[in-house]
Amino acid sequence: MLYDKDVTTNYLQGKTLAFVGYGSQGHAQANNLRDSGYDVVVGVRPGKSFEAAKTDGFRVMSVAEAAQQADWVQMLTPDEVMSDVYKNEVEPYLKPGDVLGFSHGFNVHYKEIVPPDFVDVVMMAPKGPGNLCRRTYKEGFGVPALYGYFQDYSGHAEDLSKEFAKGNGAARAGLLKTSFKEETEEDLFGEQNVLMGGVTALIETGFEVLTEAGYSPQLAYFEVEHEMKLICDLIYEGGFNKMYADCSNTSEYGSYVVGPKVVGAESKQAMKDALENIQNGKFAKEFMDDYRNGFKNLYKMRERSANSLLSEVGEQLRERMPFVKEADKYSTPQSA
Repeated sequence: MLYDKDVTTNYLQGKTLAFVGYGSQGHAQANNLRDSGYDVVVGVRPGKSFEAAKTDGFRVMSVAEAAQQADWVQMLTPDEVMSDVYKNEVEPYLKPGDVLGFSHGFNVHYKEIVPPDFVDVVMMAPKGPGNLCRRTYKEGFGVPALYGYFQDYSGHAEDLSKEFAKGNGAARAGLLKTSFKEETEEDLFGEQNVLMGGVTALIETGFEVLTEAGYSPQLAYFEVEHEMKLICDLIYEGGFNKMYADCSNTSEYGSYVVGPKVVGAESKQAMKDALENIQNGKFAKEFMDDYRNGFKNLYKMRERSANSLLSEVGEQLRERMPFVKEADKYSTPQSA
């Protein structure tokens, strides 16, 4: 891990940084880099994000205008629209020696974006949502980040990525080197198999087992979804050891005995299959094909999830828990 004291070069000084997109990561990175003393402009289409960036005091313009003015273009739009924005509004205005920056390697790794050979292509990927990056920066700390490069035209691409990460406050917490391939594939794997797909499927299945056995849906919600945060917070603070130490011997014993049966050999093989589909590009193609087909599959799955019994019960119970709504007020990221 590298920290502030390890990032001592100044190749970023004097550059104009354009942030394309002003959503969760866009607003955080733009504000952090400006507060670190860099010249920042924001390129977005007219709408809510445009007005938000203006309200925050930035020079706001179209993406094409920002790309023309900048020495560094940081691409922070959603993955599915990024290649179209890049091809139409960024690529025509790139100059030799410019820097093309990303916070996720998806489009470059899967060749949705093929950068010209006369620019540096770098990455700074915070390991946390934008609202957390911004809040911790203002508190004098930061969120750890990955850094790396895909293309080194200037001979200083790695230093540029580290300096950018430092400007975002990430070097206060720690920087870890990666590649576009590694970051993309590990990130997709974690989201699909553990952090989002795995956790939500586990919660839904546990809820179904309890309710189908005749237990109260409200009780089932509290048991398998509401308390998930409590367990995750303990793991976040001190790993499995702290979580087990803060829970009962009964729960610890049961987790050792039953957990590997629930997530066992079959689940591990499913994870291996998912990783293979990430590595060979099958998942990326499926995702982009669905986007270009109007996201028919995504919207159908989203609607099914939103209208499930678990979602309905959870929404009703959260309405009666003002402390949950208070936390949500500070944690909901801005739209892209």
